[in-house]
Amino acid sequence: MKISVIGAGAMGGATVEGLIKGTFVNNNDIIVADPCKATLKRFADKGVATTDDNAKAASAADIVMVVVKPWLVETVLKGIRQSLDASRQTLIVIAAGVSSTNIREWVGDIPLFLAIPNIAIAELASMTFVVEATPQHTGRADEVKALFDSMGDTIFTDEAHLGSGTALASCGIAYALRYIRAASEGGVQLGFKADDATRIVAQTVKGAVSLLESSGKHPEQLIDQVTTPGGVTIKGLNAMEEAGFSNAVIKGLVK
Repeated sequence: MKISVIGAGAMGGATVEGLIKGTFVNNNDIIVADPCKATLKRFADKGVATTDDNAKAASAADIVMVVVKPWLVETVLKGIRQSLDASRQTLIVIAAGVSSTNIREWVGDIPLFLAIPNIAIAELASMTFVVEATPQHTGRADEVKALFDSMGDTIFTDEAHLGSGTALASCGIAYALRYIRAASEGGVQLGFKADDATRIVAQTVKGAVSLLESSGKHPEQLIDQVTTPGGVTIKGLNAMEEAGFSNAVIKGLVK
């Protein structure tokens, strides 16, 4: 099994890092294509095959992942079209807002999946949304799910909800980090050094996630376990809600 990643910018580079740290393929079965020599050297030093030739990378792989900015997708796909073989290859396009209809016009009939991971894929902790755009090609979905499951968690959805998934999980990384930043600043005001405050908040968020995953409970049930009548927690929660915390989060997601 060989996987090529065409485009090693922020998202593409994070995907390659995830592949390297994961167990789905060996490093020498990963091919990275990118025009930046420094990027190629960085991955070559980790035992990954590199090239600046997209078509060469595409032809050598069983799974071809195109991870470029949306406005570059058409150019890149048309450039590798002749290197793709529908009988043996799977194409995965990671680019927000690019429709499967357009992709099929650019590359023809090939097993196609749309995917939206987030940058935590570099730490094997992505929440990835996947659309099987060509269900007529059966037998590929399990392989694609296994690929992304090796770098986090995966949800298959329909194309209409891919944008919602982007807001909730991909943009959501930034939203979660903004909460951590705000809470850390509050920690400084409470008297902690900035580095200590960030460490405290990050570990607290990690703990909250662990509790949620291990218990299977609704977040509100766990909140109830922390809040005591007349206590500090309920006062803090009410102050946040008075300032519009929940409403601000919801509006940010459905902007």
